[in-house]
Amino acid sequence: MIDISDIDVFLGLDVGTGEHHATAVTAAGKKALDKRLSNSEPKLREVFTKRQAKHSLVLVVVDQPASIGALPLAVARTMGCPVAYLPGLTMRRIADLYPGEAKTDARDAFIIADAARSTPHTLRAIETDDETVAELEMLVGFDDDLATEANRLSNRLRGLFTQVHPHLERVLGPRMQHPAVLALLERCGSPAQIRQAGRREITNLLRPKAPRMAARPTEDIFTALDEQTVVVPGTEAAALIAPGLARSLTAVLDQRRLLEKRLDELLKTHPLSRS
Repeated sequence: MIDISDIDVFLGLDVGTGEHHATAVTAAGKKALDKRLSNSEPKLREVFTKRQAKHSLVLVVVDQPASIGALPLAVARTMGCPVAYLPGLTMRRIADLYPGEAKTDARDAFIIADAARSTPHTLRAIETDDETVAELEMLVGFDDDLATEANRLSNRLRGLFTQVHPHLERVLGPRMQHPAVLALLERCGSPAQIRQAGRREITNLLRPKAPRMAARPTEDIFTALDEQTVVVPGTEAAALIAPGLARSLTAVLDQRRLLEKRLDELLKTHPLSRS
């Protein structure tokens, strides 16, 4: 249970996307603040500073510790305020004990503050583990978005080559997200451009990204090029589109690799990884 014996005032925040409602209740149960404030660091600092000046030790309590509640908690911590949160289910149960049925931000903020004062056992401390999980959830969600985008771009590239040169697509398609293939397509966006570059240049282009196997893909590519002699309508347009798609896909995959490193770091620091 969170120790509230030294707390002078309990500041409840019903957090919102653009604005929060703040209600402060003293240890004696007297309301000391009841106002809306924007979700910005200067406004939050102003409110916390005034409460600290009047009441010394301020406990800041929110109903959502992640997402829209992250900034108030971060500001409060930097100012030396202890922080906690009241779980949503617990708050709904406690709310039934308070007069009034209308759900308003002001009423919720008061309930959060007063519950912290009168029933501190209902509060949850915000530990480093909680922050790690919140960051993991955000990063994993973003990685899901990037994976979807990578698949979309990859499929778009495969679709282009399926239309203009199916033989070449059968060689490049399964490897479309390989850095060597993307480096090739950023430079040579059409079958004609690849052929014009020649085997040696294509091998040199692939080698930095695929040092052990650059020669083999080159042979596969030129074998596929020899399978088709006609130029399909749309080939010139594909030559303009493919390099841009390849660059976009490269950027997305680079972002995923950066995220993977950060996710590994977070997982290594989480207590469950050491158990």
